[in-house]
Formats: sequence, C-alpha cells, structure tokens
Amino acid sequence: MSNFAAILDYHASRAPEKVVLRQGDRTLTNAHLLERVNALAAGLRDLGVGRGDIVGLLLYNHLEFLEATFAVNRLGAAFLPMNYRLAPDEWRYILEHAGAVALLTEPEFQGSIDPVLPDGVRHRLLLGADQAPDGWLDYTALVEANRGRQVPCEPVGPDDLQRLMYTSGTTSRPKGVCITHGNLTWKNLGHIVEFGLTADDTTLVCGPLYHVGGFDLPGVGTLHAGGSLTVMRKFEAAKAVDIIERERPTNVWLAPSLMNAILQLPDLHDRDTSSIRFIIGGGEKMPEPLIERILKAFPNAWFSDAYGLTETVSGDTFNDRDHTLSKAGSVGRPVVHTEVRIVDPDGNDAPTGQLGEIALRGPKVSAGYWRDPTATSAAFRDGWFFTGDVGRLDEDGYLYVEDRKKDMIVSGGENIATPEVERVLYEHPEVVEAAVVGMAHPRWGEVPQAFVVLKPSSTASAEDLQAFCRERLAKFKVPAAVTFVEELPRTPSGKVLKRQLREAKA
Repeated sequence: MSNFAAILDYHASRAPEKVVLRQGDRTLTNAHLLERVNALAAGLRDLGVGRGDIVGLLLYNHLEFLEATFAVNRLGAAFLPMNYRLAPDEWRYILEHAGAVALLTEPEFQGSIDPVLPDGVRHRLLLGADQAPDGWLDYTALVEANRGRQVPCEPVGPDDLQRLMYTSGTTSRPKGVCITHGNLTWKNLGHIVEFGLTADDTTLVCGPLYHVGGFDLPGVGTLHAGGSLTVMRKFEAAKAVDIIERERPTNVWLAPSLMNAILQLPDLHDRDTSSIRFIIGGGEKMPEPLIERILKAFPNAWFSDAYGLTETVSGDTFNDRDHTLSKAGSVGRPVVHTEVRIVDPDGNDAPTGQLGEIALRGPKVSAGYWRDPTATSAAFRDGWFFTGDVGRLDEDGYLYVEDRKKDMIVSGGENIATPEVERVLYEHPEVVEAAVVGMAHPRWGEVPQAFVVLKPSSTASAEDLQAFCRERLAKFKVPAAVTFVEELPRTPSGKVLKRQLREAKA
C-alpha cells in the first residue's frame, strides 16, 4: 500500500487524541481528522468520484484544504491545487487541461469561477457559504451527512498519481506536474532525515497550500513523522510572529518575500522566536547580509537555504547548519536518494566550479508533465530532470544556483549572473529588495538593469547605488540603470517574475 492517506489511519490508531491540525482557535485531533476525511471520502464516492479522477481545490489555506487532499487520495483519485491569484480564464484552462471532474472552492472565488467552469467539472462543492447556490453542494453539510462512515484506502502503487500541480506560469502556459504517491513518500523521507523531524515537531504553514513551499517544505512531511501543522489562512508578518510566540511551532518555510516582511517588523527584536529550530528558505538566492539578520532574529534557528522545484516536490538540496555562513550563497547538498549534476552545453558533466545546467535524479523527481509529451521529452532525459537553472558545484559538492538560463545576461561576450549583482545591492543599507535583468544595448548586446525597493525613509539615488556597486563589482556588472519600485512582482513561491520586469523596463 503506497497510498499517502494511510498515514492518518496509522497515527489515529496510535495517538488518537493528539492535535494534528490547528488554525486559530480551531483544532483537529488525529481521530477527528480521520473521521472527517472518511466522511468526505464517502460523500465524494457517492457522487461518483473514484480512482484516477482529478478534483480541483481553489481555496485559501483552510484545514479543509488538507482534509480534502486526504479524502481524495483515499479514493485513489488525485487532487489539483489551484493558484487563487490567477485569472478566471487561467483557472478554466487548468481545470480543462487536467480533466477535473469536481471542484471545491469558497465564496470569494465562486462567483468568478462559476461562469468559466468546463463541462467536465460535474460536481461543485462550496466551503463556508451560508447557503450554497443552485448547482453547488455545501461542503460542511456533505461531511456532516456522512459522519461515521468508513472508506478504506484504495490500494495504489508508487507510480499512481497523488496530485497535479501546475507550474506558476512564467512561460506562456502553465504545465501540469505529475506527482505520484511514490514521489511524495520519498520527498517526505528525505526531509525527515535532513531535519530530524519527529512527532514533537510543529510546522507553521504560512505560505499557500496550493504551492509546494506551503504543502511540502516540510509541510505534510511533518504529518508523516507524526507531528502537527499550524495553518495561517493568509500570510501576515505580524500575525505570523504572534503565532510563533503563542503556539511555539518548531519550523517554518519562508519565501524571501515573506522573510523580508518579517525582518521589517519594528519590534521583531523584542519578540520571542526561540521555539523555531529551523527555517527553510529558497525561491531565490539569499544574500549573506539577510542570512545574518535572520539568525539574529531567530537565535535558536538553523537557516537552511534550499533548492527545489515543483517537478521534484520541492527541497532537493539544503545547506546544513554548520555551513550556514561559511557556505553562504549555497543551497547545500542533495537530500538522501537524490543526485545532482552540472551539465555543460554538450551534455557532459561540467568540471568542479564551472557553470552549467542543473540536472536532478531520484525517486522524488516527477516522471513528467500531464498530457504534454513535448515538454516532458525536453526536460526529462535519460533518467534526469534538466531544470533550466544555471549552477555550479564546489569541491565539497555544495550547489550554488547562479541563474535561470534565460536570466543570464551576456554583455559583450561576458556572462553576468544576476544574483551576483543583486547580492551587492542587498548589502547597501538602504535596500530592502533588488532584482536585476538584462537591458538591450546597441554595443554590448545586454547590460544589467536593477529594480530596487528602498526603505521608506531612504533618500538614496540611482547614482548612489551605482557607485556602491562600482566599489564591489567589475565595471561591466554595474547596473546601467536603476529603477525604484514599491514592490517586486513575485510568484507565490517568492521567485521574482523577471519576465514582468523585462517587459516593464524602459
């Protein structure tokens, strides 16, 4: 039996009264969660949802999001977590491309998605409405009506689909990543070993559950180990620190934008963050000055900069505690049963220290994209997943992610890794955030352009920042232009949407 939903039966039989999920004043024990999951699975089964079906979830972070994933998996079906920041036409594309037969959403999205639902979505469930509109079923009523029913876990193999996760759409159309029960189990094992997760751990989930960062870093890996989750509906920096003080979670994943928001809190140095034993970063390279500020703000925490993708269920490499600063800028070494290599343009292994494309292999790596053989064959070759990211390995096997292939700037024949320029900008005391992209140039082909968020009271000018960079970088790496913005456009994982910056630059 490889069905991930079976972990609920295991933990409910051994620690039935343990609180496993918490959101605000609401809690669910192992036994209560299993009861609700069985009830929902029974209701979905009566509607005709079964093995091989796809069920869409368009929700903010709710405890029902998690119980729905377990109920769907219990039936041998797969769930489809959807980005609530997308436009209705994008939701339609994803549901139609996935072939979803059912959708669970909440009132905030119901009115927008109802008109664009594909005909194949036969069942529509609504969470949290006073009264479900015509054509919609009330989620809470469905669960209550089926209390006490038992639904055994459908036997599945490690290659059976556990969920579909559509990439964040930095390309023209998002791709559906096929994540199997085996992929998830091996991912959980890797994170349990890496961080020593036990039943005593509590993960604060403040990133969106529709994304691998919120769901998987370490997310449900903590549940696998018998621990618990504290869930925030939506991230708010001050409230996140309130929860850390009150609920005493032991770990958290924070995308760079979330981490930055917490670091900007004026009273952070007065808050009790001592319960946090590790923080997982990732999404983009974390500059050393920010790492130092994180360690000061969370005195008992190991900050582990990470590298991972949707295609690998997140978290492929982590920087270890002993090298947080000595290997600053590195995302560490691969988790157990995962391999990484750096490939040159001819497909050969690049020498130590030289840049090339990052390729990954292991049982946590997806086998490909849903209904997209062309994209699958391009990225998954000879047992390896070719990420499209540029990196290097040092003499100790630590990975450094330098850039996306398409984000590397080639100026007069010289390669400029944009995070190198961004690192220097972050060292300026007036800079909150920075991103660098290539700007067309008649002589050099491309030159760097920086987009910078300053502290509210700052009077720093573009010339000030350029002079700061000239003291620390080769002349050709200094931004030819600096544009000040209120915020950087980001994906839900915290990655800067450089495509939007390239389109916005003058």
